[in-house]
Amino acid sequence: MASVTFQGAERLYAGAERPAVQDLDLEVDDGEFLVLVGPSGCGKSTSLRMLAGLEEVTRGDIFIGDRNVTHLPPKDRDIAMVFQNYALYPHMSVADNMAFALKIAGMSKEDRMARVREAAKVLDLEDYLDRKPKALSGGQRQRVAMGRAIVRQPQVFCMDEPLSNLDAKLRVSTRTQIAGLQQRLGVTTVYVTHDQVEAMTMGDRVAVMKDGVLQQVGSPLDVYERPSNLFVAGFIGSPAMNLLPATVGDGRVRIGDHEIPVDRSIAARAAQAVTVGVRPEAWRVLADGEPGGLGVEATIVEDVGADAYIYGTTVLDGRTEQIAVRSHGRPHPAKGERFRVSIEPKRMHLFDTASGERLAG
Repeated sequence: MASVTFQGAERLYAGAERPAVQDLDLEVDDGEFLVLVGPSGCGKSTSLRMLAGLEEVTRGDIFIGDRNVTHLPPKDRDIAMVFQNYALYPHMSVADNMAFALKIAGMSKEDRMARVREAAKVLDLEDYLDRKPKALSGGQRQRVAMGRAIVRQPQVFCMDEPLSNLDAKLRVSTRTQIAGLQQRLGVTTVYVTHDQVEAMTMGDRVAVMKDGVLQQVGSPLDVYERPSNLFVAGFIGSPAMNLLPATVGDGRVRIGDHEIPVDRSIAARAAQAVTVGVRPEAWRVLADGEPGGLGVEATIVEDVGADAYIYGTTVLDGRTEQIAVRSHGRPHPAKGERFRVSIEPKRMHLFDTASGERLAG
């Protein structure tokens, strides 16, 4: 096993105005499961392909352990790649697909089949070794692709959106299998996804990217509870964090007619116009007659049993803003009903609107 280090790594395509990946500094510890997450075109897959040797590094360096692999061909990097489309050979059996790289490397048939059987046992594929890929379900094909990576016993796994071709239910079960498998094997893994739920549930740490630039790295909980800027705040979390225009003055933050006390040292650093972030679960629905709060009109109510997600609108400075509220227990506001919500100061996130950077919370 080995760590992975990106040092000022950059990928600039010919004719492009800006790099697809810019000045990437990132360390992945030995045995860690790190998830690269971000919207389409943010540079996450390009970063992974740079690590795998499938994309040229135009500036900076990449290390696997103590080896500088920046200019090594993929076959010399001791990595195994799991692709989005499985990339299985249709004319080969499951066993032959899993063993193919070992065969090319010159390993004896007896040794490579021993590794295949061991991986098949881990992946519950023992009954499918003689089948062709067309006779397998999408989830089974993905497990074969995982098996092909496992038998190589690499220093690093590179996984490029391996679950995106699966249906929603299978995606949930397979992601838990992959996370459990990685923990059992202890192989350093860099995993790319655009699905922030996958990122939050699978990774030891999450690295959020936007426009080729790394925005924040941390544990899933840290990134969720202390987003470093407005982009991370809006991207991580489902439903997304409420981001609302507000003003600061006299030691208070004002969202419409709702006032929240704020530390004066923070208020002194803030511009008059700021953006307040509130997670849907952080709102408190006020009881009838309870003073204060922010007025909301419910437009959609999703009752999911013990809780309900209420999507509504509020008017701030003449503009209609969308609000998402997670209501615990019953009763909860109904569609079309007007209600009021409040937020405790310690559960409020405060951002500089101009720079997008975090101020407090």
